[in-house]
Amino acid sequence: MVFLSKYKVHYSGADRLKQLTGKTAIITGANSGIGLEAAKVFVDCGAHIVMAVRNIEKGQQARDSILQHNREARVSVMKLDLADLASVRLFVENFQKQYDSLDLLVNNAGVLAPPYSKTTDGFELQFGSNHLGHFALTGLLLPLLKKTPHSRVVSLSSLAHKGARIDFDNLDGSKGYKAMKFYGQSKLANLLFAQELDTRFKEHNIQTLSIACHPGISATNIFKLGNRDAPQFLKSLMHNILQPPALGALPAVYAATDSELKGGEYIGPDGRGRRKGYPALDTPHASARDKAVSLKLWDVSEKLTGVEYNFT
Repeated sequence: MVFLSKYKVHYSGADRLKQLTGKTAIITGANSGIGLEAAKVFVDCGAHIVMAVRNIEKGQQARDSILQHNREARVSVMKLDLADLASVRLFVENFQKQYDSLDLLVNNAGVLAPPYSKTTDGFELQFGSNHLGHFALTGLLLPLLKKTPHSRVVSLSSLAHKGARIDFDNLDGSKGYKAMKFYGQSKLANLLFAQELDTRFKEHNIQTLSIACHPGISATNIFKLGNRDAPQFLKSLMHNILQPPALGALPAVYAATDSELKGGEYIGPDGRGRRKGYPALDTPHASARDKAVSLKLWDVSEKLTGVEYNFT
């Protein structure tokens, strides 16, 4: 039996988690929310977790909180700012100096509905951080993923991808910006990327699996008011009506460990509206099944990031 944090949530696939023993995993945004809850599960099962975080101090605090409950946990903290491609490249360089394999990459970090702003490289912040940063990170880590047997890439999308579209004529928001619209676009991009990545793995007979998931509607600290924390009454309300982070992390845990998954799946909660519940197969919105858009997004992403994937 595996229980997640104080919520005592039973994960029925506990035996399958044993495969994480001795494995190395990167989780972006692992200092809080879903990323932190997933990290707790993975370290309890013997995995070595690299917490890839923008704020090292918060990352160290999260690491300390894990060690308080598990003194044997193998967890380290490394600097990664997905809104800065130079930071992404530096992270990969540093990781490659310390590790010669990578079993699991969880593309979890994200920003939700900030005021209009741009990344260091001039991309709209949500598209640049949520999608392009992870696209570049995965591509630069591809050599390690390819050489590691049965490795996986898990990318977090969102219910917000439903009804979204990729506006290739306004990716930077210079022709108009609506925060939630651009968030939906970035989460649709995450899902299109995960699916296309798995397709290319299979086309080149690479064992690595790419799987997408979403947490339903989870009460994590991604819900902020601008750059400020939401008021306490609003936080309390969210935790009463939304899925707690420990439950929200289950689809990512499932996607990372379930032995029956073949790659290309989309995992989410099984409850009403797919907002809450236990992990199960979900069906992407029609907007995520447009092959022409998927291929164009891939080409645009390579050009914008300067990261070209080598599957040979």
